Amino acid sequence: MNFLGIIPARFASSRLPGKPLADIGGKPMIQWVYENTFRELNNVIVATEHSGIERTVLDFGGRVMMTSPDHPSGTDRCAEVIQKLDQSGETYDVVINIQGDEPFIKASHIRLLKEAFSDRAAQIATLANPILDRSELMNPNAVKVVANKHGNALYFSRSAIPYHRHAAEDNWVTGHTYLKHIGMYAYRCEILQQITGLEPSPLEKTESLEQLRWLENGFRIRVLVTSDTSHGIDTPEDLETARRIAEAGK
Repeated sequence: MNFLGIIPARFASSRLPGKPLADIGGKPMIQWVYENTFRELNNVIVATEHSGIERTVLDFGGRVMMTSPDHPSGTDRCAEVIQKLDQSGETYDVVINIQGDEPFIKASHIRLLKEAFSDRAAQIATLANPILDRSELMNPNAVKVVANKHGNALYFSRSAIPYHRHAAEDNWVTGHTYLKHIGMYAYRCEILQQITGLEPSPLEKTESLEQLRWLENGFRIRVLVTSDTSHGIDTPEDLETARRIAEAGK
């Protein structure tokens, strides 16, 4: 099985503009992501629309590809990379979409996603953590997921799902195992091309979650549960936390 890691890295961000270039312990964030990904994947490409990010990746010896500034999601950016590589004769079986704002990405996360494709029926794979805190369960920015007995996603939502009919909200996390979605995906390359050709769907528009488009069109998303948490950088406060982690690790 031939895997490719793609790190979509967009310069624009409503809450933290230019965050792929933010300094963490003397290195730009995108370098942290790239180097930690490269430990688990032999082939890694940063996909960006920004010349400054391109120069930064080339300066630290990484591989980078310029992509359209018009992509609505990292998934679409990954699909453009695969199309260009196919045209040049470089082919892969599975793409792992690495979040460009995860400087301390866990090797275990990448390994789990790779292992999912030992099953020939796997089309798309993603990750989830058990939710242990009520505030996280009720936070609409923390996406929740429920899966069937085969481990395939039934639904993703910004709401707390399922609704616990027989318990007070304060006791929901102790009465049921709720799952928080971790936004890393792996896709078979042919599936990636198919899902990026789909029109936005009603559920996707309602929740603003692109994976609902895939479910609405009948694609299977394997959900792999892990206790290893992620540390995404979405706010200035998150960035300061990452800097403290990097400093502590020196």
